[in-house]
Amino acid sequence: MTEQTCKTIREALRAAQAALAPVAGEEAAREARLFFCHALGWDMARLLSRQSDIFPGEYEKMLGEMLARRLAGEPLQYILGEWELMGLPFRVDARALIPRQDTETLVEAALGLIKERGYRTVLDLCCGTGCIGISLAALSGAAVTLADISVDALALARENAEKNGVCARVMETDLFSNITGSFDLIACNPPYLSDADMAALQREVRFEPALALYGGEDGLDFYRRIRTEYAAHLNQRGALLLEVGFGQAAAVCALFGENAYVLRDLCGVERVVAVC
Repeated sequence: MTEQTCKTIREALRAAQAALAPVAGEEAAREARLFFCHALGWDMARLLSRQSDIFPGEYEKMLGEMLARRLAGEPLQYILGEWELMGLPFRVDARALIPRQDTETLVEAALGLIKERGYRTVLDLCCGTGCIGISLAALSGAAVTLADISVDALALARENAEKNGVCARVMETDLFSNITGSFDLIACNPPYLSDADMAALQREVRFEPALALYGGEDGLDFYRRIRTEYAAHLNQRGALLLEVGFGQAAAVCALFGENAYVLRDLCGVERVVAVC
């Protein structure tokens, strides 16, 4: 063995953490552990209990390639190739936005409405990975349609539906242009970044598809379009749930009128506008 491959896992983890610090900051230790788990095929408990073991040299190249991608700014989630939402695994890559914990606020609100009102049909509009609709189907049994303008995103959504054992209808459409029929619940996390937001994007976010990010000059273009079209596709007593960007909730509520209200996430941030 070379001197490098004779490092313990603990020593190799520390070296990886130090390498990641410029891009990951306070998250460097967590990211290093996630990379090691992925490379070794271990869960976190096994990694933490085996830190005195010698790091297997055959994984050195793979780990080095992963770290190099991260140091180039690529998001952790794309490198790992999988990320969780609502405790469910989703394949992730540059075809669609990365599922973020912020979106769990919308999913939890949708699950509450499904249970309370007996909703059976859901449209996940601008579905991306399909994480919203697939989570709702897996956790509630609702019949879900996954809709997006991106053929690549829809292919990824199909993969994720299969991964989670969910049967979902998949529809290529520019918002409601190809949507037929109506639904009990429409859930949507549309593109909502403004010109100013796009100009100030973090390096990691620039790896995600601009088609799924940019919402027009003020970030509200998609909400305006949804406002004019959604009612024809919503069943009586149905609900529309929209994720919104930071500081956008009041403007989106104003678009949808008196039946709109705001839901906050666990940090108190106005995260979802509900219309019902």
